[in-house]
Amino acid sequence: MAQRPTTAIDATASSEGASEKSAAGKDGGRALADGGDEGGSRDMRERERRRLETLREYRILDTAPEPAFDRVTKLAADLFDTPIALVSLVDDCRQWFKSSYGLDVPETPREISFCEKVVKSERPMIIADTAEDSRFRSNPLVTGEPLIRFYAGVPLRAYNGAVLGTLCIIDRRPRADFADRERERLEDLAAIIMAEADLRRTVMERDEARHMLERALDFSCIATWQFDARTDELKWRGATAELWGADFETALRTGEGFFARVHPEDRDAVRRVLYASVDSGAPYSMEYRIDHPERGVRWIAARGDWDVRRDDAILTGISADITEQKSRQENATLLMRELHHRMRNLFATVGAIISLTKNSARDVDDYVERISSRLDALNRAQNVLLGANFMTGSIHALMREVEAAFPRVRWSGPDLLLPENALVAMALLFNELATNAVKHGALTGARGQVDVSWSQDPEGSEPRLFRLDWTESGGDAPIGPPDRTSFGTLLMERSVRNNLGGTITRHWNPEGLRVEIALPAKWREA
Repeated sequence: MAQRPTTAIDATASSEGASEKSAAGKDGGRALADGGDEGGSRDMRERERRRLETLREYRILDTAPEPAFDRVTKLAADLFDTPIALVSLVDDCRQWFKSSYGLDVPETPREISFCEKVVKSERPMIIADTAEDSRFRSNPLVTGEPLIRFYAGVPLRAYNGAVLGTLCIIDRRPRADFADRERERLEDLAAIIMAEADLRRTVMERDEARHMLERALDFSCIATWQFDARTDELKWRGATAELWGADFETALRTGEGFFARVHPEDRDAVRRVLYASVDSGAPYSMEYRIDHPERGVRWIAARGDWDVRRDDAILTGISADITEQKSRQENATLLMRELHHRMRNLFATVGAIISLTKNSARDVDDYVERISSRLDALNRAQNVLLGANFMTGSIHALMREVEAAFPRVRWSGPDLLLPENALVAMALLFNELATNAVKHGALTGARGQVDVSWSQDPEGSEPRLFRLDWTESGGDAPIGPPDRTSFGTLLMERSVRNNLGGTITRHWNPEGLRVEIALPAKWREA
């Protein structure tokens, strides 16, 4: 066989073969071929990891054929007069063909791949005659189908520099005429391939970002909209069905359709604000009610600004359902009014206690003691209210407060929810009874105790009453009615008769004081 002249391409191939043989080392181990030493091997593994991550990022492996890539491989085959042209992507264990002109197989193993060499070196590789190249002469792709004798491959370089694969052309006969100009043309085609791949990746990322945004809008109950003031056209995205009704696509296609859904009492105000924004170009902002076809009256907050496009402007904005926020604001306002009212009542009660206590006190110390005791009773009532909802309090919670202050007071009865005024009245009543028991009654002695019990008449009773018994026993000495009516007695009378609308009866029995209280039964069980 006649020996042909050595060309520049042959010299390149021979040089590459020699360098790879040298890199293989004394035992031909793959680790040394990949890196030379342990540090180099780690670098190579890290670079390969980043390369494969980038390849996955494109999400192009195992996708269907696409005309944009097939046109380039056909153009390459025609331009260089080769039977085969491939867009080859090198995965971890295979090379997969995104576009394959002149070859029917979808992939080949990576270990016999020509393109693997291009990926590792990150440089173009030209093999003029595989039969004369020691790296490839026994390769199954040379000895068998597709009978490769000529190969030219250039890197497909990603946006971050990683080489994902090659654009390559293959011939079944040797070629010595592939010069630098042809290689540059092949690299230009590879750049077109990557431009298409990057466009494809960008479109997917954009679509995913839009899908993510739309899902986020759905979950956040926010609708986005665009309003063209010239055509009165409205476009919607996001959670529009939830905010405006399932018929939004037909009912809210125009501004007039939108106004028809705004609550009649808010419609004129919304129209004024919107068209003031149209006239001035200022941002649009409004809160208003709508008549939702499935959910009734709802509150909507809308914000928008102008998106200028050439010679027209589109008002782009968002709408959010703020019904719950509005409800919380209204509840907070009512609560503040209620608290203000109750504080005024509390101050009036404190003022009355201070004023009337001074008339019955014996001296300054007695005055301070009586004031402190009654203020403690008010504090017990407020503790119960603060532990609930400010508006009602549990009688069990109140009795636990009383028991903490007067340990020998025992109690039993159903747990009832008392409104604030009734709870304060009961707190003052129990405080006066317990204080009197400590000073004059059963709790003066070590064996004395107080039993408190209450019940409500059955439903349907007429009149239906709440009945409470205060029974003292075990005192050291017999007791009797007081010589004069004290402020404490007046306070109990007023608490029961004036504040609670009931009656109070006291019995000075030999075994101890018994107090019977009857009130209208209008408190519900906790």
